[in-house]
Order: sequence, then C-alpha cells, then structure tokens
Amino acid sequence: MMTAMERKHNSVGALVALGAALIAVQPALAATFCVNPGGTSGCLKTIGAAIAAASANDTINVAPGTYAEDVVIGKPLSLIGANKNTTIIDATGLANGIYIDGLDNPGLSNVVVKGLTVENANFEGILITNASSVTLADNKILNNNTSLKLGTPSACPGQPAFETAEGFDCGEGIHLSGVDHSTLANNIVQNNSGGILISDETGETAYNLITGNLVSNNPYDCGITMASHPPAASTGATSPFGVKHNTIANNTSSNNGTSVKGAGAGVGIFSPLPGGTVTGNVISNNRLTYNGQPGVAFHAHTPGANLNDNVIVGNQIWGNAQDTKDAATPGTTGINVFGKSPITGTIISQNTITGEADDIVVNTSAQVDIHLNNLLGGGIGVNNIGTGTADANENWWGCADGPGASGCTTVSGTGVLWGTWLTGHFRPKGILSIKVF
Repeated sequence: MMTAMERKHNSVGALVALGAALIAVQPALAATFCVNPGGTSGCLKTIGAAIAAASANDTINVAPGTYAEDVVIGKPLSLIGANKNTTIIDATGLANGIYIDGLDNPGLSNVVVKGLTVENANFEGILITNASSVTLADNKILNNNTSLKLGTPSACPGQPAFETAEGFDCGEGIHLSGVDHSTLANNIVQNNSGGILISDETGETAYNLITGNLVSNNPYDCGITMASHPPAASTGATSPFGVKHNTIANNTSSNNGTSVKGAGAGVGIFSPLPGGTVTGNVISNNRLTYNGQPGVAFHAHTPGANLNDNVIVGNQIWGNAQDTKDAATPGTTGINVFGKSPITGTIISQNTITGEADDIVVNTSAQVDIHLNNLLGGGIGVNNIGTGTADANENWWGCADGPGASGCTTVSGTGVLWGTWLTGHFRPKGILSIKVF
C-alpha cells in the first residue's frame, strides 16, 4: 500500500507533468524584429532577412532609409514602416516592391503592410495573390510599372504568366488577384501605369474594402479597376473566377488614364470575354474627376459577360472625358453603362454629376435604375443610346420644372422614363417633394 508521503510525491509529479504539457501547447509569443540600413543595434540590414527570420504573426519594424529589395511575404506577419515618406522600398530593376504570395503559400492570411513608400518596380508596386485578411494602409505606391513599353508586341516583357491580361499596364500600382476579405485604406497611389487593379486570374476576388485612397496621375489606365480576366493556366480553370461583392468607398480617383485618349476611368467595371463576372460590387462616396474615360465606366465587351447587380451611390463626379471605341459616348460623360451583353440590376443613385456633356449614358439591352441623383452637367442628364430602358424618375435636373425645362438638364434617346422628378437638390437627410408630369 502507498504511503501518504508517496502519494504526495506522486501528486506533485503529476502536477509538474501537467504544467509542462500545458506550457508545450501554448503558442509562442509573437516576436518583434527591427530593420535599419546599417543592420545596427541588433537589427537586420534587409527586410527580406527579417521576413526569413520571422515566424507567423511576428512584427517587423522598418526604420527610415532606402531598401533596394523585392520583398516577398509568404507568412502571416506585420511589416511596419516608421514613416511612409522616409521608409522606402526602391525596387528599381526588380519585379515588385512587395509581393504577398498566397499562390505559392496556400492559405496565406493576416498580413499587414503599413507606413512604406514602394517605388520603381518593373511590374506592380504591391502584388497580392490568393490571400485573405490582408491590410495595406497608409503607404505610398509611386512610379511603378517601369517595364511598360507602349506600342510593342510584348508591352510588359518578363511579367509572370499567371497575369493573363496585364501586358498593356504591367499590373498597375497595386494588384489584387484571388484576394478576399482584405482592406486597402488611406494609401497614395500615383504615377504608375494605372492605380489599383482588382482582378481574378488566380482565383475569385471578393469582399474587399478599398477606402480612403488617393489615386491620381496614373496615365495609362484607370484609377481603380475591377476586371474579370482569363484564368491563369496554372489554376486549371476553364472560366473566369469573378470579381464579386467588393466595396470601393470614400476614395479620390483623379487625372488617371489621360496620356492616351480613352485610357482610363475613375472607376472601371470591365470584362473583355464571355463568362467574365464583375457583380454585386458597391461604388460609394468617391470623388471621380478629370479622368480619361467617364467617372464610372461599365464595359461588357462581349456577349455572355456578367456585370450585373452593381451599385453606384453617393459619388461626386465631374470633368471626366468621353468613352471611346465600342463603348463610345457622344461627349464627356459622368457614368457610362455599356454592354454587348445585358447589364441587369444596375442602381445609380444619390450621385452628383457636374461638368459633363452627358451625365449618365446607357447602352445596354437591360433596364438601368437611375434615381435620386443631382444631374447638373448642364446638357443631357440621361442619354439612352441602347435598346434597353433607363428608369430616370425622381432625380433633380437642376430646376423645379423637370428635364428639358429652362435651366435644366434634359433627356435623350428612347426608353427614358422621367414622369416624376425632384423639385430640389437631393440631399440624403432632406425630404423633397416629387412632381408628377
């Protein structure tokens, strides 16, 4: 029989073993690494070395300085620059400034990049593939896409094969492909070929928030683009994945796509191929000005594309150019809805459009709903040049007597419904009377 002392010793031993087991299953505490140009004071000299040394969920703090690197991130971590104006990744002669690579690291999520300037890359400043819950905040993305060679057979030589439709712009300043539930907030994106590209070559891109960004002076493409492209051969897919349920809110997109006529819109919703899908997205409360295509442009270039159920609400739009080629509009245009396939479920509401010859142009066989907008361009408020219907009831046309009255914008084309209109400027919190013709 075990003595009292033996029982006591056994109990203590069991507790020690249990404690050791509990310690063994506890996750390791996240570490913090530092980087500075000299590799001094216990810091590493390069960002790449810090990433190699880091484990999941670690933080890397980067001191002011210039780092000549193509930074590849394949694990969850936070990369934090000391100051976006003085902490610089200079990717001259390199593919990207930062590549968040979920394509080669399946399941990648929870990456944060903040407080950096990323410049001079051959292709994208920041490229993100097949990742979730990524945050890009308070960065400057400048002067990337330097390999772009306009007018040559291969306009972007050396770009990865999985980027199936980027030869004409080298992927733009920031590019998301196969990315979900991620946030791009308060970044400055300037002087790249194009601004922010949201596409689907490597997977569905969905439920992302693009907010508070300044996207300007990107000369060869749109400020913000949502485009459905052919799937990369490596995915084995035979049809496009889709760009779905993203929110583009509170951004400024200005002076993009101006170096070549018709090069880029403030926000573009595009598909060049049957089966291409850009659906269920919201474009809200942006300032879209002086771009080389309309402030918002829908382009369904082939039958069988799906650009349905998108919402354009509460934007300030002025001073943009007319659309071109198959999506051509008669004059400078605020919003253009063009589709060789029907574009259904489109809602255009609560926008204020000024300084355009045509505030809204509709060129699709489906109905477009246009309500509670301030159509103040001074020319045509709604111009239907397609075979569908534009339900343009309950808008403010610039005077109390409705479209076509002295001082009001007017309508053009057949199939424009406008029997009721607002008798005052639409303000979301105001209550206005509605006049019936």
